[in-house]
Order: sequence, then C-alpha cells, then structure tokens
Amino acid sequence: MAGENKVRERRKAARPAEIIEAAFEEFTRHGYAGTRLEDVAKLAGVTKGTIYVYFPDKEQLFHAVMRKYWRRIPDDMRQLHGIPEKPAAAFLRSFLRLVYQTMQADRQGREIFRLIVAEAERFPALVDEYHREVIEPVLEKLRGILDEAAQRGEIRRSAVLEFPDIVLAPAALMHLWLLIFSNRRPFDADRFLEAHLDLVLHGLVADTAAQPD
Repeated sequence: MAGENKVRERRKAARPAEIIEAAFEEFTRHGYAGTRLEDVAKLAGVTKGTIYVYFPDKEQLFHAVMRKYWRRIPDDMRQLHGIPEKPAAAFLRSFLRLVYQTMQADRQGREIFRLIVAEAERFPALVDEYHREVIEPVLEKLRGILDEAAQRGEIRRSAVLEFPDIVLAPAALMHLWLLIFSNRRPFDADRFLEAHLDLVLHGLVADTAAQPD
C-alpha cells in the first residue's frame, strides 16, 4: 500500500509538467485562441477538470507554458560567461556562433518566439516579462563587452554601443526565416553566419587584425 501511495504521489507531482508539455504542443499548433483545454487534457492523458486543479484558466496555463520554455533560453545563454572577452573579435565570433547554434538546435525556443510575436497584443505584460528575463540579460552582456572593447581601442566608438541590438539584428532575421520558411526554402545558416560575422567585424573592429575566420 505504501508503495502504491508513493507511485500516486509521484504521478500527481508530474502532472503539472505533463499538462504544460501537452499545452505547449497545442498552443504552438493552434495558437492561443484555437487551443481547447479538452484537447490539452486528451494529449496529457488527464481529464479537463484535472487541468483546473493546477491552472485556473487557459490564460494562466498559457503563462505557465511560456515561462517554462523561455527560461531554458537564458540557461543556454549562460555559456556566454565562458566565452573569452579579449580580444573583441574573438568574443564576437564565439558569441554569435553560440546564438546561431542555440537558435538552430532549440525548436521549443523558436516556437516560444513565434507565440510571443503572435500573441504580443493579447499579452503585453507577458511580452514585457519575456524581454526583461530573456532579451535584456543578453543585450546587457553584449553592451558591456562592446563598451570594454571600445575603451581598449579594439573597436570604434559608435551608436552601436548604445544599441547593441543591431549586432543581433541579422540573427533575428534568420530566426524569423527559420520560423516562416524552414520547411519550404533551403537556408544555409552557416554561410549566413559567416556573412553576419563579416558585416559585424568589418563594421566595428578598429584594426585589420580581427578578420573573420
């Protein structure tokens, strides 16, 4: 009997994660408005009433899905702290390659990005939270590295130091391309990355020693 109780307790503890996983699949397939909780319940192998035990309504379930999966992105990007910060060109190469590798490998991260774009008007507070928890830490890391490099004279002082987002703009374009055209139009992400590196390094670096590989 004690063993059976432990199994039931483990199953109960696992249910929220199972519901969130099923909801992720339904939200990414149908969007927020098109997702039905009965379909989430069926995919999760629970009753619709069980969902309400853990999540008061569909909106709260959507919030839980978004937060679970976007928090994996900063975990991946913590590898940034292991990237050598000198010289600037070496950091930028490693930084952008990590960004591209993460985007290509993380299907869930791409789908969360798609949902953020699609549901921004409906959930502005959630979008603000996504920017604060996911985007801002990456931009602050990049801004700090660029500022230090400019102080050492490795890169030119320019408006890019104020708007490090520009350094990531081509990567954001590739992210959108993968979301929209990945199944219909071939895309050489490695060559695109090399073009991105060439653009950034020749635009920012102060001397000719820092050429892309």
